[in-house]
Amino acid sequence: MPVFTPATVHTEVQTAQDSPCGPLRMQRFSDHGGLTQFGAYVEILPPGSRSALCHWHLREDEFVYMLAGEATLHEGGVATLLRPGDGATFKAGVAAGHYLRNDSTAEARYLVVGTRSGSDEVTYPDHDRILRYDNAAGTQTFTTLDGSPAPGSAYALPDA
Repeated sequence: MPVFTPATVHTEVQTAQDSPCGPLRMQRFSDHGGLTQFGAYVEILPPGSRSALCHWHLREDEFVYMLAGEATLHEGGVATLLRPGDGATFKAGVAAGHYLRNDSTAEARYLVVGTRSGSDEVTYPDHDRILRYDNAAGTQTFTTLDGSPAPGSAYALPDA
């Protein structure tokens, strides 16, 4: 059934041990409805956590919309505080790495919507890595920014 509530959608929990960015929770609404062409979820970011490593996508657009709390958007070396009602867009192919960080004392909640392409290149400019994946072929490889082979995990990234 396409109708859901936050209580009926599975909440994915990422602990501090799971990620170098800290804990967070995600309510994956698009997955609940079986959608394949775009992703839509609410991310719940506790104080002190980051949404992701600094990154940008070659083929996928992203959009965030603040629902509650506040988070600082870091993009291309600029920090901007986002509050409820604020949004930000990240166009595919724009080489400006981004992530959100919760520097407040309360959790932040925001809607994330993004393209779901079958393949993409995700650049981690602060960590000298590029992830290339092709879902149809079932491949995922990491290289350094200059194209040299690199360890094959997002969590194998060196500290910035």
